[in-house]
Amino acid sequence: MAEVSMGSSGSSTDLSPEEERVFIKEIATAAESNSKEGDTFYLITQRWWHEWIEYVNQDQLCNTNDGSSLSEHCDSAGSSTLKKPSMIDNSDLIYDSALDDPSNAGEIIDTLQEGRDYVLLPQELWNQLHSWYGGGPTLARRVISSGLSQTELAVEVYPLRLQLLLVPKNDQSAIRISKKETIRELHRRACEIFELNSDHVRIWDYYGHQKYSLMGDLDKTLDDANLQMDQDILVEVLDMNGTASNAHNQSLHENGLVDEDSTSVLIDPSKSSLTVAGGFSSNRNAFRSGSVEGSQSFDSTYTTGVTTRGSTAGLTGLLNLGNTCFMNSAIQCLVHTPEFASYFQDDYHQEINWQNPLGMVGELALAFGDLLRKLWAPGRTPIAPRPFKVKLARFAPQFSGYNQHDSQELLAFLLDGLHEDLNRVKHKPYINSRDADGRPDEEVADEFWANHIARNDSIIVDVCQGQYKSTLVCPICNKVSVTFDPFMYLSLPLQFNTTRAITVTVFSCDKTTLPSTITVNISKQGRCRDLMHALTNACSLKQSEELKLAEIRNNLIHRLFEDPLIPLSTIKDDDHLAAYKLSKSSENTVLLKLVLRRREQKAGERENPAQLRPYGTPLLSLASRENALTKGKIQCIVENMLTPFRREDSIVSERGKSDSSVPERRSARLNNSEDDDKNGGSRKAKKSSSSEVIGSKLSVQLNDENNRTVKLPDNEAEAIKLLSSATVTIYLDWATELSGMYDTTCLEGLPEVLKYGPATKKARSEPLSLYACLEAFLREEPLVPDEMWFCPQCNERRQASKKLDLWRLPEVLVIHLKRFSYSRSMKHKLETFVNFPIHDLDLTKYVANKNLSQPQLYELYALTNHYGGMGSGHYTAYIKLLEENRWYNFDDSHISHINEDDVKSGAAYVLFYRRKSDDAGGNTK
Repeated sequence: MAEVSMGSSGSSTDLSPEEERVFIKEIATAAESNSKEGDTFYLITQRWWHEWIEYVNQDQLCNTNDGSSLSEHCDSAGSSTLKKPSMIDNSDLIYDSALDDPSNAGEIIDTLQEGRDYVLLPQELWNQLHSWYGGGPTLARRVISSGLSQTELAVEVYPLRLQLLLVPKNDQSAIRISKKETIRELHRRACEIFELNSDHVRIWDYYGHQKYSLMGDLDKTLDDANLQMDQDILVEVLDMNGTASNAHNQSLHENGLVDEDSTSVLIDPSKSSLTVAGGFSSNRNAFRSGSVEGSQSFDSTYTTGVTTRGSTAGLTGLLNLGNTCFMNSAIQCLVHTPEFASYFQDDYHQEINWQNPLGMVGELALAFGDLLRKLWAPGRTPIAPRPFKVKLARFAPQFSGYNQHDSQELLAFLLDGLHEDLNRVKHKPYINSRDADGRPDEEVADEFWANHIARNDSIIVDVCQGQYKSTLVCPICNKVSVTFDPFMYLSLPLQFNTTRAITVTVFSCDKTTLPSTITVNISKQGRCRDLMHALTNACSLKQSEELKLAEIRNNLIHRLFEDPLIPLSTIKDDDHLAAYKLSKSSENTVLLKLVLRRREQKAGERENPAQLRPYGTPLLSLASRENALTKGKIQCIVENMLTPFRREDSIVSERGKSDSSVPERRSARLNNSEDDDKNGGSRKAKKSSSSEVIGSKLSVQLNDENNRTVKLPDNEAEAIKLLSSATVTIYLDWATELSGMYDTTCLEGLPEVLKYGPATKKARSEPLSLYACLEAFLREEPLVPDEMWFCPQCNERRQASKKLDLWRLPEVLVIHLKRFSYSRSMKHKLETFVNFPIHDLDLTKYVANKNLSQPQLYELYALTNHYGGMGSGHYTAYIKLLEENRWYNFDDSHISHINEDDVKSGAAYVLFYRRKSDDAGGNTK
């Protein structure tokens, strides 16, 4: 072997491949042992580097006896000598525009990954190769200190890219600068770029288009100043008095540099908030040792000895595409689950189930895997997850568009979808599970789990699925049914009440009492008869009266609760209920419904004439079938139903008794109404103006099987023929004159069944324990009526009692805190503060399987947070980088360090726990 001096710099044409290899090896060995902060490393394309590696190692490759593939490679070249590489070509590492613009020559593609796209070479090594082969462009990067102790070295592959915004001149410029540079250097470069006098310039951290903080500590590094990749820096020019120009704010607004809708919160500058924005190399050995000293081959995966030990990747944000924070937060938690990060960075394609009819033909898994790899690649440039969202919308249309959604619902879909795409079972066998029938729990549980795995076997099952024991007991025959079912996550309640408050508006038939609102507490498992009983007591119902309960929707009676066995679970929290106190009905009575209508015009329909539409709350009354139902009778009944809403001044005006007291006027009104009833509406006395208006605006609809509409006869005494099964709906078209006579505001806007007030955070002095939530979840309770169990012994559906127990716990336990109460049209949020363990979540006593030898201990590593209400809320994720042992706040594209003490809050929504490694043997899966 020829000896080559380290000082030699001759042309590579003078050296053999072996001599080149030895020469470069000696340079690399010396550089690796002497790396220090401030050194310069160079990017070289992996493609060229691999070609050169094969060239200089060809002697070792072709003489290899421990495998055939390398020898075959040499044979295929047609010669024992491989072709010498051409000049270095780094063009595939940079954007095409950088080739034409010398000022952007060092701007590399944002998604490059070391070892796949490029290799980092020490300066001496790069210089030698470049002197031999030439080419370029040259891509130099600095070594900086990194890590919690700032003693680790890293190559800053992606320096900070900042957008400088100059006011009031409205100029802009983008710069690259190391995060280890000081604010003083950033200030200097900004003044240099815009040709400003540094004495009259100050710069602001303008993250989110808000003045986040004045960057006045000139000796602080940009890393310590918490600057983010691609964020804005406001360069503010002061006037001669040292104040901002008067045109400053106007300039910001006119040029869109102020985010009007921003909900960013200014962080207390006294608190630590370290933002990581840059990309670094990872550490791999430069050489592989051979069996003979001095004959090692160069490894094509060579990188430097500089490392960041975990801070190289995993701190890349996701751009908010428009209300996609719900998606970003869930994705970050899954991406930072170590088992998933390892799996999807490896070759998982062989496990994709392309034929699974329940899956997404592998497309969801591929899209997620691609996004995960980008998020774990070196660099800090936020990623726009558009390709993933397109796939998501294709297979789950409920998440299409740009509306806000529930991150837990998305998480459930992703886990299930990824499982089906990666299910190792290509043909699911049909298995008929048997009931326990008195067999030992251990035997039954293992049988159920084996049956489950026979049909469902994926990385998702390996990591996230557990098993709980479900026990049902028939209340009639005491039949016990035990099954063992899989679970992907636990949804824990935050409300443990067994009763619910139901608000009802009560209307009286005494012609004097205005509607009143009553709230009663009823068992959640109750029925309509329980609600009616509570209302009867609350409104002091007389023996001669009864209640008619109705749901009001769109200003019409949607349904009457005539079946006393209707479960209360069918009444939603945002429903509107009305109860009518009426005289007891019989077979000889007919129910009259009064619906008020007025002319309204929908938004956007101005060219069309206004149409009659229902408004307010319908009213009910009874009429006897024995007496003829005439127009006069109907008119009289309508007036009686509207009597409680009559304006007193209108009564005085009609009767000419301005000196009468209110009780006298109401008494006279009542007496006259009773006279009208007795005379059947045929009284020939002079009618009031309200009667005339009402009479002219009435129409009647007979709701029989044909839903016929009949016109009232002109003759007030002419009877209307009623069918035996008919109910009568009366429409009163509201006129302007009636608005002056009646005040119907109390008929509009009925309260909801459960009216949620302003949300308040539960005081930390009285926190709700996560263990208490789990105990409530596992507590025995009767099934809701809609989910009654078919008892095989009774051969009937029974409202059995159900008890859950944990049996088999997964490696990663996902816990969903049920903060949202769903109703037909709304979601209500609970702001309850839950005190959850960060370390040592001990679930041992909650596991019914007592054969476990190890404690069931878990460690929190990630969680999603939800702030605000459903309509205007925002999701973030808190994630612990396990190798760094540090917590970070992932707020879309903004990532910052947080203290562990700040992880717990009333915003916590979905918790991710990982089994402690010391106790992995305790798992029974």
